Formats: sequence, structure tokens, C-alpha cells
Amino acid sequence: MKNELRLPAVEVRQSPGRKLYSFAVDGKLVHHFATISRVSRTEEGSLHGYQRPEVLSHIEEIRNYLESPSPMVPNAIVLAFDSRVRFEPMKGASPSDYAHPGFIIIPLEENLPDERKPGFIVDGQQRLAAIREATIECFPVCVTAFITNDVSQQTEQFILVNSTKPLPKGLIYELLPKTTAQLPSLLNRRRLPAQLLERLNLDISSPLRGMIHTATNPTGLIKDNSILKMLENSLSDGALYKFRRAGSLEADVEPILELLRNYWMAASRVFAAAWALPPKKSRLMHGAGIVSMGFIMDAITDRLHDTHIPTAMQYEADLQPLKEICHWTAGYWDFGGGQQRKWNELQNTSKDIELLANYLIAQYKNRVWNRTAKAVKVGRAARR
Repeated sequence: MKNELRLPAVEVRQSPGRKLYSFAVDGKLVHHFATISRVSRTEEGSLHGYQRPEVLSHIEEIRNYLESPSPMVPNAIVLAFDSRVRFEPMKGASPSDYAHPGFIIIPLEENLPDERKPGFIVDGQQRLAAIREATIECFPVCVTAFITNDVSQQTEQFILVNSTKPLPKGLIYELLPKTTAQLPSLLNRRRLPAQLLERLNLDISSPLRGMIHTATNPTGLIKDNSILKMLENSLSDGALYKFRRAGSLEADVEPILELLRNYWMAASRVFAAAWALPPKKSRLMHGAGIVSMGFIMDAITDRLHDTHIPTAMQYEADLQPLKEICHWTAGYWDFGGGQQRKWNELQNTSKDIELLANYLIAQYKNRVWNRTAKAVKVGRAARR
């Protein structure tokens, strides 16, 4: 194999500082200079990579098609190169306002480990896997590439390319905290909740550390979407709203995390028998429980509005009166009016979440808020 691959290409200037390179290459060669960067986390907890696992059944279907008499794959592969790859303009060529013909030069090295290859596959990993495994001599593919040493740019392009495809939502949400680009409105709104989720799942001081199920933490007990809903509700008009920056989707993260740590630490103490169990054994760890308990967090914080960030002990004191009426792991919920539900009949639906949240809030106001207000009123009268 030669030390470098020199391919005819066109450089396209799309916007200031943004250049794309279009060229064709034998698909069986791509794995020599580009790798799939699968999502994983280091031992320190930092996110590495951005690709989804290969889907074997889909690859097999593509391979069968490639081995047919006259296959055609018009979709371009998208690659991200680091600065070891360069573009050399063609001498004497007459470029247009935005396109320049030349050569893309890719360094090649035998037996280079994946992590040292100059290219990453942003889109098209299954097509390339099928080409690599197909019993054909070669199969040229169209490639669109960009050159950057910034992993966040590669991640952003991966999200944008795949956000309209059937991509696991959890994977996209886990990648969001590492991006800064303007994304579709739904993803922009979820960037801050995703950042908070990541910290809750990774910080040593978090009572939820390692408990949230994500693409890189498949053994987590609590579904990431349940945590995101809880955070979104509170950021919208609950306890976390006051930390948001005016006219922005951003917020002061550290005080938010302090409040969340304090509250969920208190919840883990008060409901210790239901904590850290699979959702099938504890509805506290279930979507209905997590989202409903988020509304109680908002209610307690509202009652303690004179305190900037309530302590874990303050949250614990307000949660304690609810312990006897919560049936997270056994028994029946008594919602009043003759309506009873077995503990494990509560589902992660908007109807059941609303039923449970309204019940818990009513009980909280009756057992804590109203009694506290009455005690304060009596105390004031006694001092007169």
C-alpha cells in the first residue's frame, strides 16, 4: 500500500470557514483510513465517540443487494478528517466562486489502530460495513468530507445528519451537552436538561449517580426520558425556573445541581425501602414516580421560597409526612372517591402521572403546607 491516497476532489466553500470535499473512493479502502467512533465513556466518565452500534440485519440486507447484478448506492458517505488530510488545488484550474478542483490527500499506514486513523465515519457506517463484507472486488462510493480537529464539530454534524433518521433518542440526548451549534428547536430545548442529566448520572456527590439508563450506561435503573421530563417541567415553571437566564435556554448549572442533589438525597432517605430498585419492583424508580416526585420538589421549594436552595434536611422534613401514604413497592394507592390502584398498576402515561402527581400534591398541601401555615398563624396570634 502506498503511503498516501491521492484522489481527484472538489473543494466546496459553503460558508465562512466551512469547506466540504467531494470525491469518489473504493468503499473497500475506507476502513484503512477511517473508523467508526462508537459512543463509550472513559473510566473518568467523559464521553468518547458518537456513533451508534452497527445493525447486523440491515448490513446483511445491504450486502445481499451489493452482490446482486447491478447495484447502485447514490447516497454519499460522510467522513470527518483531522488535519493530517489535506487538499491540494489543481494547478491551472479555473475555480468558480465556491468550488475548486484538486486532490484530496489521505495518509495511509498499514495496521494503524482505529484511534489513530485520520478519518471518522459520520454517516454511512452500515453501507461501508456491507461493502467491506460483500464478495465483490471493489465498489466505488461517493464521499462528502470535512476537515477539523474539533471533535465537537464532528459530533454536531453527526447529530444533524442523523436527527431525521430512526436514531435512538437517548443517544442524541447524551451527545447534546458536548455541542454548541444551533440545532433544531426541540434539541435546543433539551440541551440544558441533557447537561443536568449527565451531571446527575456522573457526579460522585449525586444520589442518582449511575442510576440513569443511557446509551453509555445501559444498566441504569431509571429511564433517561423520565429524568428529562422531570427536569423540563421544573425548568419550565417550577423550582429550577429561577435559575434560568432571562431570554435564554441557558441557566446557572451549579446551583441547579445543588438543589437537585439535596432533594433526591432527601427522597432516597425518606423512601429508602423503594430506592435503587428496578422500576418493576419500585414505582418510585418508574417514570410515573420520577415525574410526580419532580412536582413535589417544585411544591416544597415554593413553600420554602425564602430559602435560596433548601437543604437535604429541609426537603426530608417535608417529605416525611408523605411516607405513610406512598405505596411504591406494595399495597394500594387510595386516590379517594373509591378509586384505588394496585402499586404496580401505575403506568408511565400522562393520565397516570397526572393522577399520581395531583394526589401527592394534595396530600402534601394538607399534611405540610396548610398545617405549617396554620401553626405560623397561631404562633403570631400568641405573640400579640
